[in-house]
Amino acid sequence: MEGVGRITAAYKPQSAQPPRDRGIARLAAEQHGVVSLPQLRALSLSGRAVSDRVAAGRLHRVHRGVYAVGHTNVTREAHWLAAVLACGPGTLLACRSAAALLELRRDARKTVDVMAPGRRGRTRPGIEVHRSDTLHPEDVTSVRGIPCTTVARTLLDCAEVLGRRSLERACEQAEILRIYDLNAVRRVLDRADGRHGAALLEAVLQDIAHAKPPTRNDFEREFLLLCEQAGVPRPRVNAPLGQIEPDFLWPEERLIVETDGYETHGSRHAFERDRERDRRLVVEGWRVVRFTWRQVTRRPDEAVDTLRALLLPS
Repeated sequence: MEGVGRITAAYKPQSAQPPRDRGIARLAAEQHGVVSLPQLRALSLSGRAVSDRVAAGRLHRVHRGVYAVGHTNVTREAHWLAAVLACGPGTLLACRSAAALLELRRDARKTVDVMAPGRRGRTRPGIEVHRSDTLHPEDVTSVRGIPCTTVARTLLDCAEVLGRRSLERACEQAEILRIYDLNAVRRVLDRADGRHGAALLEAVLQDIAHAKPPTRNDFEREFLLLCEQAGVPRPRVNAPLGQIEPDFLWPEERLIVETDGYETHGSRHAFERDRERDRRLVVEGWRVVRFTWRQVTRRPDEAVDTLRALLLPS
């Protein structure tokens, strides 16, 4: 056609290889928003390129050699993973920090516990580095993308820094979450090689083993006695509520108490199902509280205080 110029260069599609920043963003998305210097180098970034991105506010230093991508509002998981990355390959989240990741107990400290096998513990700002010669491949797992010690190994490590009651509660929480494996704990103790926390953990295990497993009727009887002691209204027991049958129900107060104990060692699927049911009840305006057998029988004063706070006017 007259007046239309000829196309002299062939069209070249964009390269399928993503830009470096896109690779950084993808990696950060998989790692709670943090990346390490070796990982950046693996993406072909030079030291100068990293420094330029820090100066431009695209990378933010969390620890030496570890950066948050794009912003400084990092999550708790990001802080944990950043500490692991800062201490090099083979490092695991451990002890109290691992217990928090595994949801065995809360940890409000700003310091992160990590375990660096085969190297001397080095102090870093915000990181407590533990050294272990007894770490076994069976002691290693990953939760939400964060390398950490297993439940069994975490309980042993916590036994060296926690008091007996705190350790009992961590074991109890593992039972509630249905992630408590007695055989795994026994194997960890067999490899403990005289660690001073082993005696405490063994004592707690013996206490758990000798406790009589409660039946449903046992639990109902003990809990109703607890309600009398607290001076709260008597609940309905196993009363139907739509498609479910709560253990204890206060309709006027919109309160449901579920008791974990007679089927503590059920499946992980059962645990997930129970929590999904709890969420639905909360959405419908119910308050749902769970008590364990040990809480009712070993720490009744705390349970009484909880019931009074929930059911009696202040």
